[in-house]
Amino acid sequence: MLTLPPECRGLFKEPFGSLYPDFSDISEELRVRHFCCVGDVVTRNAFLHGLTPEVSVIDGVTKRSNVVTLPKFSGRTFEVENPAGTITEELEGALSAAYSMRPSLVLVDGEEDLAVLPLILILPDSSVILYGQPNEGVVFCEVDSALRKKAEELLSCFVKS
Repeated sequence: MLTLPPECRGLFKEPFGSLYPDFSDISEELRVRHFCCVGDVVTRNAFLHGLTPEVSVIDGVTKRSNVVTLPKFSGRTFEVENPAGTITEELEGALSAAYSMRPSLVLVDGEEDLAVLPLILILPDSSVILYGQPNEGVVFCEVDSALRKKAEELLSCFVKS
């Protein structure tokens, strides 16, 4: 398991990509892209716009409150444990399996926020990862070598346990 030390949490304040105030600002672009979602609200918005992410990662909670139920999902579902501030091997394995059996949903008991990092390393170039930036909008990040390098740098801050 990888654990993010408290002193490194500030490294995650800045978005990894472009920030859009509203999901509808990117919905047309997503119709022709391979994309994954991390977060309940972003995933729900994708489905409400008639889009199905290849992989959706949710924990059933937003801003520490229960979130509205997702629309009906007919793909494969993986359930994993991933405590807050960590990336477990179980989560990493589920993300890889989910991508190979897409469309898939990874339901996390714990917290899904840091799943963006292993997803960056799993997905092929030009894939898009969407995640929510609380009270600001949705972040659109396109996987490429520069984003992978940033993910690896951030992962090097974690402590292995």
